[in-house]
Amino acid sequence: MRLKEALTKEKFVVTSEVQAPLDEEPQELIKRLQLVRGRVDGIAVPELEVEGIVGDSIKICELLKQNRFESIYQTTTRDKNRPQLQKDLISAHQAGIENLLVFTEDYRITGDSLQEMMFFHVDVGKLSSVLDHLKEGSTIDGKELSLKAEFTVGSGIESKWGKNIPDLEMREMEEITKMGTGYFLTTPVFDLVTFEKFMKPVRSFGVPVIAEVIILRTAGMAQFLNRHLQSGLVPDWIIKKLAKATDRQKASIEIFTEIVTGLKDLCQGIHIITLGAEDKLRLFLDAAELK
Repeated sequence: MRLKEALTKEKFVVTSEVQAPLDEEPQELIKRLQLVRGRVDGIAVPELEVEGIVGDSIKICELLKQNRFESIYQTTTRDKNRPQLQKDLISAHQAGIENLLVFTEDYRITGDSLQEMMFFHVDVGKLSSVLDHLKEGSTIDGKELSLKAEFTVGSGIESKWGKNIPDLEMREMEEITKMGTGYFLTTPVFDLVTFEKFMKPVRSFGVPVIAEVIILRTAGMAQFLNRHLQSGLVPDWIIKKLAKATDRQKASIEIFTEIVTGLKDLCQGIHIITLGAEDKLRLFLDAAELK
């Protein structure tokens, strides 16, 4: 089943994420994923650059598709102009990729200045204009293309607030909805109470919401996220449970299962970040009764 079809049928969607290999053969990655073939509705491949070495995310998406996985090309828009974005999306379409996941990179709307508003509107307008032209079979400067490209688009959104979502964030989601996004993908969720409050106003957009879930294997990983991603992101009870566990994998699976079980009643799917544990993903899917 295609990701778009799963979303339309209001199925509880399960997607995950892998990195384009820099130090191993791509087929090794495929081997690790074979155990979850048919159990995930899509696998996202983000653009990656480490010390000047760039991973070929489009090539990995194409390889995933050839091996009967639904691939998702994950890109950012902040540092790309329209021609660059157009070039990448045409390459993705030519590789047979039908799904696009877009973030604004590390830039978030948190203030209320005119400059921030203008930057935001340019950013969304950039993506929308490129997608609209490709859908009609033309370039952004009006030249006819030999193809028409259309993607199921997922849009990254912030979800750290409770019921009081800042006006600019709501306006961001409103603009993304007008663009025709297929779903919202949230930032990592650990606190179900806060997430439920977040979901109440967001449901008004009528767009499926997929919650990001990170597989935490150690207390150190949780503390790292709190230090470097967002203070207080991972609750103390999770850190304590992992720190005290004699069987850390068992504790990790229990934490994952508890979060996912709660999310099943709140949103339309989860996006699993394995942090390199693709070979263990099936164990987490089994425990949470996901396919």
